[in-house]
Amino acid sequence: MEDFPSFQGLISGDIFTVSQINERIKASIDDEFGLEFVWIVGEVSNFRGNYASGHWYFSLKDENTQIFAVCFKWANQYIKFNPENGMEVICCGQINVYEKQGTYQINIRYIEPKGVGAQAVALEQLKEKLFAEGLFDESRKRELPFLPGKIGIVTSPTGAAVKDILKTLDRRFADLNIIISPARVQGKEAASDIAQALNLLYKERDLDEIIVARGGGAKEDLMVFNEESVVRTVAKSPVPVISAVGHEIDITFTDLAADVRA
Repeated sequence: MEDFPSFQGLISGDIFTVSQINERIKASIDDEFGLEFVWIVGEVSNFRGNYASGHWYFSLKDENTQIFAVCFKWANQYIKFNPENGMEVICCGQINVYEKQGTYQINIRYIEPKGVGAQAVALEQLKEKLFAEGLFDESRKRELPFLPGKIGIVTSPTGAAVKDILKTLDRRFADLNIIISPARVQGKEAASDIAQALNLLYKERDLDEIIVARGGGAKEDLMVFNEESVVRTVAKSPVPVISAVGHEIDITFTDLAADVRA
């Protein structure tokens, strides 16, 4: 058997500290990637996202190897879904070396499910969450008063929907007190507008029911009625809520949380 070579007496002047080795590794990776953003595809594993900091920690793996990944709160707050173990994703980020631990990782700035839109995944996750909390239960639904005396309406004050509703109410009920709580029903500020308009109506005395309305439109135009803040505000209403959003084929989470869908 060949003797194992002896290194005794071969120590040279080039002896590196651990820090120096890690510094060289970092410099090598920085030279290769620098501040460049790289795209990477892999399967999520060991996901940990319940830290008080709000950061996400996980690994991306394929059939041969894995790389550690982090997505800080300031970045993941703009991501519309929550990664789950076993989910195949496409990510964009920067390769960083953590010298103190002698490890490297990818700092994720963007992530989306492979083959499925992030918005679709986010909607499905939110639907499951709200359903599990009972917000869509039939047992929560309340009957509408037979002869309402006071109705609140949340909608755009300039849209066609409010004109149609007023005509219908005028035809069906006499001496009806109507309060319009105006809100934008499309755009970035629409969700907060609708929630605020509803909360204002909740302070009204002797209110019998509320109508949340918007005319028809593209699917994207109705997305505000799937926003969690809107759905939760509808669900906590002290009086029955009628959802009159879009056309009959357009079903939103607001429809599911309301007492009646028009």
